[in-house]
Amino acid sequence: MNKIKKGDIVKIITGKDKGSEGKVLRVEDGKVLVEGCNMVTKHQKASQANPKGGIVKAEALIDASNVMLVVDGKATRVGFKMDGDKKVRVAKATGAVIDK
Repeated sequence: MNKIKKGDIVKIITGKDKGSEGKVLRVEDGKVLVEGCNMVTKHQKASQANPKGGIVKAEALIDASNVMLVVDGKATRVGFKMDGDKKVRVAKATGAVIDK
């Protein structure tokens, strides 16, 4: 079970975008794609979808260790605990259950 999931709000704790927050768009292989953060320029070849081609700005993946989950406006580490027969994520800072 991953500590960070698609749709979570995260805060970037290191790198060029340190301090910025955004929504997780995608999670893959220990990396996350955060909305509006870690923007890179890509040269795109002309295609039917984009007939002009050119240079576009897009988000790049960030290692999951460089982001912290934001719960109730506060960045926190994530732990796990059993809630009956279900494993749920818990905010270490407040003890609040993240998954309902």
